[in-house]
Amino acid sequence: MTTCRLCGSTSMESVVDLGATPPCERFLTAEQLNEPETTYPLHLEVCTDCWLAQIPPLITPEDTFTEYAYFSSFSESWVEHARQFVRTATERLGLDEKSFVVEVASNDGYLLQHVVAQQIRCLGIEPSVNVGQAARDKGVPTHTAFLSQETGEAVRAEHGPANLVVANNVYAHIPDVIGFTRGLRALVADDGWVAIEVQHLLTLIQKIQYDTIYHEHFQYYTVESARRALATGGLSLVDVELLPTHGGSIRLWAQPVEIAGEPSQAMTDVLAAEKAAGLHELSGYTEFAANVARVRRDLLRFLIDAADEGKTVVGYGAPGKGNTLLNHCGIRPDLLAYTVDRNPYKHGRFTPGTRIPILPPERIAADRPDYVLVLPWNLRTELTAQLSYVEEWGGKLVFPIPRLEIVEVKSS
Repeated sequence: MTTCRLCGSTSMESVVDLGATPPCERFLTAEQLNEPETTYPLHLEVCTDCWLAQIPPLITPEDTFTEYAYFSSFSESWVEHARQFVRTATERLGLDEKSFVVEVASNDGYLLQHVVAQQIRCLGIEPSVNVGQAARDKGVPTHTAFLSQETGEAVRAEHGPANLVVANNVYAHIPDVIGFTRGLRALVADDGWVAIEVQHLLTLIQKIQYDTIYHEHFQYYTVESARRALATGGLSLVDVELLPTHGGSIRLWAQPVEIAGEPSQAMTDVLAAEKAAGLHELSGYTEFAANVARVRRDLLRFLIDAADEGKTVVGYGAPGKGNTLLNHCGIRPDLLAYTVDRNPYKHGRFTPGTRIPILPPERIAADRPDYVLVLPWNLRTELTAQLSYVEEWGGKLVFPIPRLEIVEVKSS
């Protein structure tokens, strides 16, 4: 990658090079184990002109999202997070039965189902055919498409402008950030709002959350770089909320530049925190690669010691972030016998690159392993409760990020 996809600058600096991995959601069938896998470089760089952190767009969204393995509703805490957002957004914006809400990358209807329940007109725009059908099965109107300026204009012409456009956990997933942003502007009413949730680069750097770097995530935002990105589509960032989701996210509130007010105090405060952490200059990025190497060494040391002691270690979850971690650390079934996942789509398949079997969650209780490595560490509270039963045989949970932590669980 020689130029920044946001501003076109050639001033790019390396943040961390994670080698080459297959796309994180390309789970393998048993038949595919004897076939070669294509891997792509996974190298995070930052533009020193606009400070957008990014990886090269070596795969396309069409490669990943046309048929997708991720269903948001399998996380109970995420569905509850969406419900709370719909409630607060409805109150904040005064939404009612005359309003229109559009969600981009609406997945399986995890969020818009709550809008439907309030009898507010809505539409999901979701490129994945299989998860979009799951949304329709819940009664959520869903249009199958990737968002572009043309898509936004077509939806607006057919359905009218949206009072609220929601884009949660998608703003990092599109390589054409300018075209996507113009699509958001095409969708939203001239006096409407755009709400975006995306992982905050500040917490990614500070808490060494490097496993959230993978080929589906083309860029990684600070509030400053998000402000610049939104401006390319005629949107002005006016408010920000800090969220605990995904280990630390930001909710961005933007309006068309023609009617947007002054930035909130919260936005000013977060920008100041980013500047203090050095993220508006190169100094904030220089130690990240060394911190990533330490996480890798600590996890491998634990797994190797456990194997030498005859202890059994299995995984919980098969998220995209887990596949970055497993591939970067070179973990294979000799160190992690298998992992489990609540998503039936993944059962009987194997993790990309590392080829670790994925089994139903019930397998943990049947095998009673000594340790369970929790790969979706961002769901720590939810999964600690779900896995409390490992206490029955003295099992322990292992969290790899931001530092290796071995936890004895206590059932309530």
